[in-house]
Amino acid sequence: MMTEKAKKVADRLMRYVQVDTQSDPYSDTFPSTEKQKNLSLLLVDELKSIGITDAYMDEWGYVFGTVPSNTDKKIETICFCSHVDTAPDCSGANVKPILHQNYQGEDITLPDDTTQVITAKQHSYLTERIGDDIITASGSTLLGADDKAGVAIIMQLAEELIQNPSVKHGDIRILFTPDEEVGRGVDKLDMTKLNADVGYTLDGGTRGSLEGDTFSANAMTVTFHGISAHPGYAKGKMVNAVKVLSHFIETLPPIGFSPETTSGAEGFVHPYNLKGQLEVASVDFLIRDFTTANLEKHQQVLIDLAEKTLAHYPGARYEVAVKEQYRNMREMLDEFSHIEANAVEAMKRAGVEPKQDLVRGGTDGSRLSFMGLPCPNIFTGEMAIHSKHEYVSVQDMEAAIDTCIELVQVYEEKG
Repeated sequence: MMTEKAKKVADRLMRYVQVDTQSDPYSDTFPSTEKQKNLSLLLVDELKSIGITDAYMDEWGYVFGTVPSNTDKKIETICFCSHVDTAPDCSGANVKPILHQNYQGEDITLPDDTTQVITAKQHSYLTERIGDDIITASGSTLLGADDKAGVAIIMQLAEELIQNPSVKHGDIRILFTPDEEVGRGVDKLDMTKLNADVGYTLDGGTRGSLEGDTFSANAMTVTFHGISAHPGYAKGKMVNAVKVLSHFIETLPPIGFSPETTSGAEGFVHPYNLKGQLEVASVDFLIRDFTTANLEKHQQVLIDLAEKTLAHYPGARYEVAVKEQYRNMREMLDEFSHIEANAVEAMKRAGVEPKQDLVRGGTDGSRLSFMGLPCPNIFTGEMAIHSKHEYVSVQDMEAAIDTCIELVQVYEEKG
């Protein structure tokens, strides 16, 4: 049987995922899609309805609100943050969430596409969630628990704190961001509006996970320039940039250099977008590593391979463009050890076994940590993200709420 708190957070998630908030990496606007604001405005209304009178959305789509302090102590202001957008990798339109009560380890066949089957063999975390209530999509879309599970958790946390004044805490700031999935989640964020001292994102992870290490990340584009000529008279003249690029791609190391062959604390280089014509062809890469200095090493491998490629195509040339995206938050969090220590203590009080993990990706917290708000990540239970097999345990979300309730009290007691 679900508790009342579990029912409420499940209802919130199932309503929120039905609002299409997919972001667009190729858009020049901010937010990248205007439809993200539809959910943000809904959240503002709901925050006000539970008693958060200062809730508002700014011109960029950021949602702010405050659960006011109910203690006389002067303590750090905590920000809880999640993002409203969903990943471009899989459709987020017309999501139909399904609640599977009292999951017992069976295969979950999704009704709108019966070839989509969520199995415990493929998703081993499900074996730890026997007896839980599991929410999935219907087979034609992602679920959007990344990160609407985090949004639902924070919203329910706010309601719990407002309705239970016996839980003592300082000022709690709420932040919902757009465009996290396209790497721009805090591009327009005004830190003076946020006005917080410490932060926690709620964005993924198995029950008990506390993540203070993210990738450091760069984007890199390698562009090859060829020589155009009429194909009927091209012998000895034409240099086809598409072929040059193809050769370059073929030389990438097949093992230990790519997302599909790395795990744990290993970095990778990921070619994900190609554009090509006779004269110009390019490839976009994601460069990732937990050690920032290794990014340049990975980039140098690509430069060396480009140089070697040119030896096979006289007359061709190349250029590279590198853009910094975010850095491993560990570089900042080590200066504020109490932030993770308090979260560990809160999990133990909530009956959750803490596990300090790595994020093989980035969060808004990665960048917030370098903007003056040290910000590790607390679990939400969302799994198989960016896919039609995405799922989340309602009881994981409830455990995250309980953790955050304990967390605000830890800060108050130590204040």
